[in-house]
Amino acid sequence: MKRITSLGLLLFICTMGNIVQSQTVSADAKAGPDTKSVKASESLLIGRGDLLHITIFREPDLEQKVRVKDSGDVDLNLVGTAKVAGLTPADAARVIAQLYVQGHFLNRPQLSVLIEEYATQNVSVLGQVNKPGAFALTTPRSLLDVLALAGGLTEIADRHVTVQRADKSGDIVVFLPNDPSARSHAEIMVNPGDTVLVPKAGVVYVLGDVARPGGYVMQDDAKLTVLQAVAMASGANKTAKEDATRLIRKVNGNYQESVLPLRAIEQGKKPDMQLESDDVLYVPFSMARNVVLGASGIVSSTSSAAIYAAR
Repeated sequence: MKRITSLGLLLFICTMGNIVQSQTVSADAKAGPDTKSVKASESLLIGRGDLLHITIFREPDLEQKVRVKDSGDVDLNLVGTAKVAGLTPADAARVIAQLYVQGHFLNRPQLSVLIEEYATQNVSVLGQVNKPGAFALTTPRSLLDVLALAGGLTEIADRHVTVQRADKSGDIVVFLPNDPSARSHAEIMVNPGDTVLVPKAGVVYVLGDVARPGGYVMQDDAKLTVLQAVAMASGANKTAKEDATRLIRKVNGNYQESVLPLRAIEQGKKPDMQLESDDVLYVPFSMARNVVLGASGIVSSTSSAAIYAAR
């Protein structure tokens, strides 16, 4: 009976050991993708002049804050120097941990590296902002914060903003709609050394016998139809010859002209039409003397047209 009990106890211990081992492997497998995901999200690398905070689990005496030298190295307690410039914090932690293992100071150190302070670098904000220029950053800032440093977008700014990464990892195009509540999903962080480019939005001109002739910015989604453009111009006047409305569009460097049945479009008898940047809609007056204007004359008048942007 005693033998059976001992054998049962041995089987119980082995079984529990297998369960614990399987749980550990499962936990590691579950943590694996998250670790890779975190590493992939670390786009900002350690640079010269950065201040690093290095901590080692259960080794408070080895906690240290070190500045990355111009050579790209840091001076560490016990192990000397380590080259960390150009590495992610996770990669730097692995390099430093390996030095403690190779020096026989620690067997399996659990080490973390945090960039506590970035060396001052400029972020350039160019294009359609109120105060373009270079602004000093010591830490990553949100795109909206960086645009605020540059005085915000101008009225003719395109909402598709490009962020050029300093580490050459590729450009990121961010869409910033007019509606502030819809911006959160598109928000990203701008790193020191990055460049932010804000292009000019497209403009559609509505001229002739309309209540408010001028150029209208293709804001938000950069799309504008004939009816939307005419509505932004407060509609055609009663004296307008709507059925003779002309669309002037630049194609391969040459202006092409076509007639649009504006009244039929307004009545829903003809489909509405998508406009392109620099298109000119000319709604002629009913008087014959104004109908004879050529396309070149109409296009030349856009240079003095007032530009309106939706608020």
